[in-house]
Amino acid sequence: MNGAAMLPEFDHEIENTRKMLALTPNDCLDYRPHAKSWTLRELATHVANLPTWTGPTFRMDELDLAQPFEPWIPENTDEILAAFDKAASEARLVLESVSGDTLLEPWTLKSGDQVHFTMPKGAVFRSFVLNHIIHHRAQLGVYLRMCDIAIPGMYGPSADETM
Repeated sequence: MNGAAMLPEFDHEIENTRKMLALTPNDCLDYRPHAKSWTLRELATHVANLPTWTGPTFRMDELDLAQPFEPWIPENTDEILAAFDKAASEARLVLESVSGDTLLEPWTLKSGDQVHFTMPKGAVFRSFVLNHIIHHRAQLGVYLRMCDIAIPGMYGPSADETM
């Protein structure tokens, strides 16, 4: 197996994620369901940025979270969608070129000297990138529901859609 073998799954999840992000209303971007929760803007931005983790997953051997990071704060949903489309397109190109050998190479997530995990790059892509997108996309669905937005089906019809 190589990265190209994961493209059907990737394309399906990216399409579903874009549907959800596109529903994000500009007038609800500052909505926060709980004091400990992100705002809708922060959550949607995180979802939009997650495909950018594909390149570092396959091109690097580790990621150190202790390194400085400047978060991007979009003004509106159009900016979020543009960032997601760019990130997804670039991630797909990376995935197309990944060899089977690369999928098996170890990759480590750490914070300074603390190692969080080491796994094969293919497993990191599936869990740390794809499953991470799916996890936060589900949270995004809850936020949208709380803003009274109809939720599309991801793997079949939703309660807002008819069979």
